[in-house]
Amino acid sequence: MSYEVRMDHNMKMRKEMFTSLILAVVLIASPSTVSALAVSPLSDIETADLLFIREEEKMARDVYLVLGEQWNNPVFDQIALSEQKHMDAIKKILDRYDMADPIIDEIGVFGDPDIQELYDALIARGMASELEALEVGAFIEEFDIRDLWEAIEHTAVSKIKNVYVNICEGSYNHLVSFVDQYENLSGLDYEIQYLTPEEFEFVCEADTHSRPMKAAFLRRR
Repeated sequence: MSYEVRMDHNMKMRKEMFTSLILAVVLIASPSTVSALAVSPLSDIETADLLFIREEEKMARDVYLVLGEQWNNPVFDQIALSEQKHMDAIKKILDRYDMADPIIDEIGVFGDPDIQELYDALIARGMASELEALEVGAFIEEFDIRDLWEAIEHTAVSKIKNVYVNICEGSYNHLVSFVDQYENLSGLDYEIQYLTPEEFEFVCEADTHSRPMKAAFLRRR
């Protein structure tokens, strides 16, 4: 074999080895690259939960925006900003699983007829008085919390579960804020609308619970 032929052969082998080495380094250094290409499919109920909660969080945001403008109460505007963050968190999951977004980009308009009906009823109630509006806010948070607890039970995907838990903890704070405002403005005790007394007590004292205690509570529901 001539010197030139040997040189060409050696160069070709070096290129193949170098290419293999680069590929191995990329795969080892970036496991997220592999996981992004191999996302396990979600169950039907996991998919349904994500789509419903995405619209449910929009419903909460839209109600608070409308009622905040009506009653000029900053608690609605502040919590509406938080609801937008909840919507964004769910949207990231939808994007990760290449799921179509159910959101209609218009205040008070929803693709899910049940959510549309609930939105319309809550707006009508909340426009009656500021006290009714605060009760509407509390109802929404009670309703959301129960749906989030159920969604947590439906999934074993840790990233989805963590997003739900974070949204839950935000909703606990929102519920307490609405209840406090209602009681301060009315001078009356707030009456639970959707949760059980035990669940409501847990939510109102959530700041005092450790994460293991919260997890244990959810398991025994």
